[in-house]
Amino acid sequence: MSNAPVSAPVPAPVAAASVSPQVQANAIRALAMDAVQAANSGHPGAPMGMADMAVALWGRHLRHNPTNPAWANRDRFVLSNGHGSMLIYALLHLTGYKLPIGELKNFRQLGSKTAGHPEVGHTPGVETTTGPLGQGITNAVGMALAEKLLASEFNREDHTVVDHHTYVFLGDGCLMEGISHEAVALAGAWKLNKLIALYDDNGISIDGQVTPWFIDNTTLRFAACGWNVIGPIDGHDADAVDRAIADAKNKADGPTLIICKTHIGKGSPNRANTAKAHGEPLGAEEIKLTREALNWPHAPFAIPKDVYAAWDAKDAGKAMEADWNGRFAAYKAAFPELAKEFVRRMKGELPKHFAQVAVDAAVAAHTKAETVASRKASQLALETFTAALPELLGGSADLTGSNLTNTKSTPSLRFNLAGDVVKNEHGQGGRHINYGVREFGMAAIMNGVALHGGFIPYGGTFLTFSDYSRNAIRMAALMKQRVIHVFTHDSIGLGEDGPTHQSVEHAASLRLIPNLDVWRPADTAETAVAWAVALQNATRPTALLLSRQNLPYAPKSDLGHISQGAYVLAEPAEVGLKKKAQAVIIATGSEVQLALKAQELLAKEHKIAVRVVSMPSTTTFDRQDATYKASVLPKGLPRVAVEMGSTDGWWKYGVAAVVGLDTYGESAPAPVLFEHFGFTPANVADTVRAVLAK
Repeated sequence: MSNAPVSAPVPAPVAAASVSPQVQANAIRALAMDAVQAANSGHPGAPMGMADMAVALWGRHLRHNPTNPAWANRDRFVLSNGHGSMLIYALLHLTGYKLPIGELKNFRQLGSKTAGHPEVGHTPGVETTTGPLGQGITNAVGMALAEKLLASEFNREDHTVVDHHTYVFLGDGCLMEGISHEAVALAGAWKLNKLIALYDDNGISIDGQVTPWFIDNTTLRFAACGWNVIGPIDGHDADAVDRAIADAKNKADGPTLIICKTHIGKGSPNRANTAKAHGEPLGAEEIKLTREALNWPHAPFAIPKDVYAAWDAKDAGKAMEADWNGRFAAYKAAFPELAKEFVRRMKGELPKHFAQVAVDAAVAAHTKAETVASRKASQLALETFTAALPELLGGSADLTGSNLTNTKSTPSLRFNLAGDVVKNEHGQGGRHINYGVREFGMAAIMNGVALHGGFIPYGGTFLTFSDYSRNAIRMAALMKQRVIHVFTHDSIGLGEDGPTHQSVEHAASLRLIPNLDVWRPADTAETAVAWAVALQNATRPTALLLSRQNLPYAPKSDLGHISQGAYVLAEPAEVGLKKKAQAVIIATGSEVQLALKAQELLAKEHKIAVRVVSMPSTTTFDRQDATYKASVLPKGLPRVAVEMGSTDGWWKYGVAAVVGLDTYGESAPAPVLFEHFGFTPANVADTVRAVLAK
């Protein structure tokens, strides 16, 4: 592939020469302090401090098109210190996105497009939802990784269609959060040379000067992780920041951190360099003094026409996208199938044949009826799905051999000394990522990969360690991103490792996250269906909770209703009782076998007729209509739920009793634990009898 640069330079706005960089920056400062004051809420200090950095990046380097925020080859910009949201809102407004001044006046108000923290899908031009510090920079690592992998896969000699940068603004808080260490280390290991982070080094956080509690040598820390480090430079000198960015763009050996020394609340005579500027309005009198200090005589929310003209990026953006469209047309003519595949994947559409692939996978699992752990059932399903979907990008947090997230179609992702993706003899790059022991980083990087487009990321760890990933999982649900978490070792069934590793509250806890689908399948067919549904869920993440221990196949007459989250697995007639059910046992995962054995025991020894319902996904079942729910759980029949975990979540299904676990586990072989905690057919049967006796 040619190493010659193919990206056209960012065209300078026509009117830029008549407006100084300082005036452009002051427009941001004015909008930030006015919006925060109008809302009587917000963070004016960071936008005021980063305004000059924004002039350099957004005015001179960022390749974007305000008239088409979804242009595939745009640069990605992430405001990791998302509390400074008025910075990005001011930039989007000034450069020409569909964010009128009225939205800035309604900052932080109900229904506005200017929420307290930037939200992807809510505000045009916002690439990710930030606010929980450290996750923005980690999302950016995922975006930069996606760009690098797509470039390796799709670019051809003299046809470079994937070629853009990922830029991040971040502050002290992002660097203090532990997740940033995970992300920074991986970005260096992967040599993500198109990732450029600008550090707003102002030395102030909510509690004041950070020096008593933040003594990291940031330069050495990043250098140790394989980053290039530029600075410290004067973050209020737009020309200096401009030069630093240009320097960073020329570095091919790894990502770059630009340390920008700034003053929080720059321009405010009495609040600059103080924690007071961080998270509260400046106040009317201080804003008046700041306007005077900045020589900004304009009314609140008033921007002069020449300043708007200097910032306007619409024509430049259209020209950049038109240039790329021309190059993509040539690419399409030379490689029509590759171009078609690229468009499909960037749209997030599954191949037309996927529905049949999903059906075939479930039918094959049903036909073979294998007795395997559901973690192995997951790998069996993945063998089919990774072969059919080149966009599936897997990984594990140093537990590949336990999570079984690798397949024949997903060789390990590796980079050579030059930072290029290593390809096998078939020209295929790696599709399975060794994240190392970095669960939180893995989860947030997967969010960034999904946000970028072109891949469906999945990653594995033990269910107990979902606690480490939880906030990133929540963010994926909030952002409506298709990210799949493979959580194995889902119960006390893992045995001797004991209560530190045995999940008790985790399934119930994950089910509480809105827009997260949680599946706990009972056998190979349910696992295949769970994977298929997860892949088809374009606007929600999924957590798959999988067993370490082997699970017998649960015979079933129909596969059609598994995808609805719960279905009738066995009626009384299937254990020899030709009468209507007197009770319903609801079970998930490994406990479905307990329910079936209890059903048989009740029929043979007590002539009690029981329906067994397998409910692999409570979250999916909850979305079904009332008619279907009633067909599975008829009114008037007592219900008993069985799951090796917290009991609280089951009462909403009108159960009379729960065979569950509201204590921590113990260290012992799994069969001993099942007996000790009452997860036996006899105890389940006795529970049903006790309910019927009331």
